Amino acid sequence: MKSGIFVIGLFLILNSAGCAGTKECLRGFMGISTKVLEDNRASALAKSFNYDYVTCYNKALDILKESGSYVYAGDISKYMVAVYLSEADTTPVGIFFSETDKDNTRLEVSSPSTYGKEVIAAKVFGGLEKLSSSEKE
Repeated sequence: MKSGIFVIGLFLILNSAGCAGTKECLRGFMGISTKVLEDNRASALAKSFNYDYVTCYNKALDILKESGSYVYAGDISKYMVAVYLSEADTTPVGIFFSETDKDNTRLEVSSPSTYGKEVIAAKVFGGLEKLSSSEKE
């Protein structure tokens, strides 16, 4: 009986959270929210690459996984990937993708942490530049 009341109370609290919807509140509670990444997008580090969107997304995802970053949210249809610096360092960093045209994609690396943003940008931007230059040879 007490657990039922707790669940109903929790639902009412989450549902009345104002602008943030129930889904976003639940994500925040679980530690997988991407809202802070979207909020910090104005100060993101950005760079464009000569890859179509799908190729750029997949290459960036591979670079992140190979570098030891922990991908906790990502969806190719939502044009973003959210990662932690590592499994041990849960500094959130988001990578937002924008198609500038069919052969070029702009990446924006966002985080509330300047250090986190710079580390992930260096990994992804450097990795994509290295891949691009090796493909031209």
